[in-house]
Amino acid sequence: MGLYAITGASGGIGGKAAEMIRAAGHTVINIDIKDADINANLATPEGRKKAIEELRAMASEGLDAMICVAGVSAMCGKPKLIISVNYFGTVELVEGVYDLLRKKHGCVVVTASNTISQGAARMDIVDLLNNTSDEKRILSLLEGKDPAAYSHAMYVSSKYALSRWMRRSSPGYAAEGVRINAIAPGNVATPMTADLTPHAWEACLALPIPTLYHQKKLMDPEDISKGIVFLASDMASGVNGIILFVDGGTDALLNSEKVY
Repeated sequence: MGLYAITGASGGIGGKAAEMIRAAGHTVINIDIKDADINANLATPEGRKKAIEELRAMASEGLDAMICVAGVSAMCGKPKLIISVNYFGTVELVEGVYDLLRKKHGCVVVTASNTISQGAARMDIVDLLNNTSDEKRILSLLEGKDPAAYSHAMYVSSKYALSRWMRRSSPGYAAEGVRINAIAPGNVATPMTADLTPHAWEACLALPIPTLYHQKKLMDPEDISKGIVFLASDMASGVNGIILFVDGGTDALLNSEKVY
């Protein structure tokens, strides 16, 4: 049986994925800000270092999978936190345990978003994220910016940059026997969306989910976790460098002319 590490597995999508993986007989190491096997704040360099060190100690023989689900949404209203958790909190963790994955020819699944195809990314920020590791410099550019105006753009930018980092990394990773892919969820019923205001709820439903037409509900976390578990399994042994949209067909609805 395998050894899987999952960030954000204390609940929501990560919790469902952990539940499914454990049910298949594997061991899961949960990395989260609290109530986890490894408690660490992935928004900070110190927290990431702590997570990497503790994970290396717990998985010294190697990892079968590193699944990164932890993230924050635009609704948190903190553009710098969004960048730090969603991008740096994922990339640094994966790179920090890459040798453990290589030992077992493991795989990586990172969490993107179906918003990456909807045109709201700030490509100047995306380019900076993908071409420099200077987190302080990038965050300094957001000093004094209006959170209401920047949070959504930074959320999409963080996920776009993460997806591009994954694509850029995938050939080299695969050459060493490590697959890496991304899951791109649509709107999902998680703790993040549990306390939406009526106005925010209507905005969330403004982009219809074709599989749920005429139903005022969001997708279930299990819908996304099934995709994650597939990408992390031997069933996806030939899949590398893809972004798997799991959004009930919303991306196809909005971008029906795009085939690649």
